[in-house]
Amino acid sequence: MAAMELIVLVDDEGRSIGTMPKPLVHHGETPLHRAFSVYLFDDAGRLLVTRRAADKQTFPGMWTNSVCGHPGPGEDDAAAIARRAEFELGLQVSDLRPALPSYRYRAEFRGIVENEICPVYLGRFTGSPDPDPTEVGEWEVLDWAAFRRRQEAEGDAWSPWCREQTRLIEEAGLVPAA
Repeated sequence: MAAMELIVLVDDEGRSIGTMPKPLVHHGETPLHRAFSVYLFDDAGRLLVTRRAADKQTFPGMWTNSVCGHPGPGEDDAAAIARRAEFELGLQVSDLRPALPSYRYRAEFRGIVENEICPVYLGRFTGSPDPDPTEVGEWEVLDWAAFRRRQEAEGDAWSPWCREQTRLIEEAGLVPAA
C-alpha cells in the first residue's frame, strides 16, 4: 500500500508550519503550501507540455508545463521533481536549474483554489513520455514559438500558472521570446 502523500504547509516567508494529507489540501480555502513547477526540454530544445487528466481535482483537463507537484517533508525540489517526472511521465530529468525561485501564485477554478509558493525550474528530459493516465491526459513536444502561439490562441485552455510563468521566464531572458 502506498504511503499517504503529505503536503508541506508554509507561512508567508515559505517556512514550514506543518503538513496535511494531499486529499485534504485543495478546496475553496486551500492553505498556503510548497510546490514546484518544471519546464522540461528535449535534446533539440523543444518543450514538453502536458494536459492534466480530466479527473484531477485541481485544474482538470488544462494544458500546462511539463510537471508540477509538491515536495514532501524534508524532500528537496530536485528529488521531488525527479520523483514526479518518473511517476507522471516515466521520464528521467537532468540539468535542472532555477528559473523563478521565488514564484508564488493563487488561482481558482471550479471552486478549487491553488495557493502555492512554487519555485519554477528549467531542465532536460530523456526518453519518450509514458504518462500515468490518472495524471496526464495528453502530451506534446513543441518548440518555444509554437508553444507560445498555442498558448496565446487557446488562452483559458492553459493553466493560469503556466501562462504567467511563461511570460516571466521570457522577461527574465531564460528562453527566446516568441
